[in-house]
Amino acid sequence: MTTTEIGQAYSRVRTYSEQICEPLETEDYVPQPVAFVSPPKWHLAHSTWFFETFILKNLVPNYKVYDPDFNYLFNSYYNNIGERTIRTDRGNVTRPTTRNVYAYRKYVDAQMLELLDELADPAALAMVELGLHHEQQHQELLVTDIKYILGHNPLFPVYRPGCNLVDGTNPATGWEQIPEGVYEIGHEGPGFCFDNELGRHKVYLHSFEISRALVTNAEYIDFINAGGYRDFNLWMDEGWSWVTHSNIAAPMYWYRQDGEWYYYTLDGFKKINPEAPVAHISFYEASAYAQWKGMRLPTEFEWEIASQTIPWGLRWEWTNSAYLPYPGFSKAPGAVGEYNGKFMINQMVLRGASVATSPGHSRFTYRNFFHAHERWQYTGIRLAR
Repeated sequence: MTTTEIGQAYSRVRTYSEQICEPLETEDYVPQPVAFVSPPKWHLAHSTWFFETFILKNLVPNYKVYDPDFNYLFNSYYNNIGERTIRTDRGNVTRPTTRNVYAYRKYVDAQMLELLDELADPAALAMVELGLHHEQQHQELLVTDIKYILGHNPLFPVYRPGCNLVDGTNPATGWEQIPEGVYEIGHEGPGFCFDNELGRHKVYLHSFEISRALVTNAEYIDFINAGGYRDFNLWMDEGWSWVTHSNIAAPMYWYRQDGEWYYYTLDGFKKINPEAPVAHISFYEASAYAQWKGMRLPTEFEWEIASQTIPWGLRWEWTNSAYLPYPGFSKAPGAVGEYNGKFMINQMVLRGASVATSPGHSRFTYRNFFHAHERWQYTGIRLAR
């Protein structure tokens, strides 16, 4: 990006985070109902802390931090930066106030925009671009965390009228045939990518077919009605343990009332649309459904090759690939090296994007990753055979 382009992108991305939070009441900014959900106030502050810590403190002479305590409160997992509050305590941070966090954003934005007017160093511009993509990641987390917070309110409040996000339908049907061969995987070219999308390398794929459509709610209800959650033969051992110990019997946010299925959406409590792709599915559930259908989930390499010919972007799609480094991957020195590399264990790769992904933040080489039981993101199922 040029200096002008990155300045425009900075203003656009930072504004979008606050637009996501516009429907919230002050009380909505604070709760942390479970450990994996962060309060909206924390997301707004942490994404601001990133720019202050990695850019302003390093590039602006005699920079005065907004509040020395914020490094402890809003550092997420960067051990190189110093001590931090534990993740489960983020909801206990009632002070600083939400108003103070917005003042922090304003303070940092003013100095960032002044800096960007004259910033020309390519390495510094690249760090700003990384910060923008980092904030876009948190924008998606904002959407999903807000849904979890409101979705566990007994009144199922509306976040924003018309903002359903689970009501779209598949744009295509049938199967895409991919011939066997040697293919190249990973990012190439001048555009942005995260370090885990490198290095580009060759893989051999057997011929396979991949569904052009995601599994729908109606198809998933057939799985439920057939006893899918009660048949241990369909489940990975860890998945079966998760189902039985957590009493899982349907996707997250689903409720059965008077013989019919309903779900919580950001537009409130709604009757399920049978034609919409199923959402909020764990890897364990996706794998069990595929087993029930006599099929499988695609590997991330199969998905990447097929993604150039199949529609995607409604749901993050579970793959049957563990999150591991590509050949030649190396972590950057210092705190930036903690961004992706240290999480390459015990997680599964998701590909594509979802209806909650920020505009301009998806590409077919993007590697998302979560633990196999997690499902509060807009995750779905695409089958392969």
